[in-house]
Amino acid sequence: MQTILSLGNALNQGTARGSAIGFRLDSLLKLTETRARNNKMTLMHYLCKVLADKLPEVLDFSKDLGSLEPASKIQIKILAEEMQAISKGLERVIQELSTADNDGPISKNFCKTLKEFLRYAEAEVRSLTSLYSAVGRNVDSLILYFGEDLARCSFEQVVSTLLNFTRMFNQAHRENCKQLELEMKKAAESEKLKIVASHKQSEEYINA
Repeated sequence: MQTILSLGNALNQGTARGSAIGFRLDSLLKLTETRARNNKMTLMHYLCKVLADKLPEVLDFSKDLGSLEPASKIQIKILAEEMQAISKGLERVIQELSTADNDGPISKNFCKTLKEFLRYAEAEVRSLTSLYSAVGRNVDSLILYFGEDLARCSFEQVVSTLLNFTRMFNQAHRENCKQLELEMKKAAESEKLKIVASHKQSEEYINA
């Protein structure tokens, strides 16, 4: 992130945005939109090149973010709806037990079974509620960690942005490696041609 910020400030040097202390998370996805004059290299390619030269150990950072893929399938709104449905379901069971208690001996066995179920269900719902609250706190912490506004940026946006960024970064790095391989191959072929030409000139000189 610090390298990206430095690159952005370097590009915007002399402008009002040239001394930024941070950037919006969605700016990560715009690194592929800024291209060099030859239109062959994007800012993402340049970022990969800089990191390969100065911080090669961070090039495989995506390996530390393996949870992004499964996390991208989570929708907080659906979790909230499911949690609400579970709570309401438990409330209905409690109401059913209250009604059955008023039926007298005829519902004795039913009430006994329902009470046993409720003891188990209430413990499970308390556990789920605790987990859901922890998820909510972690989601807020994640959004704030990247300096985003809780009211404007959702968990899904953060995860989607990071996942897409890692994919584009890895793609750009692979393309850089392929380009470097081609350049090295061309350089080797050029050197080989020079050697052949040099030998040929030497032979012509000797034969002369």
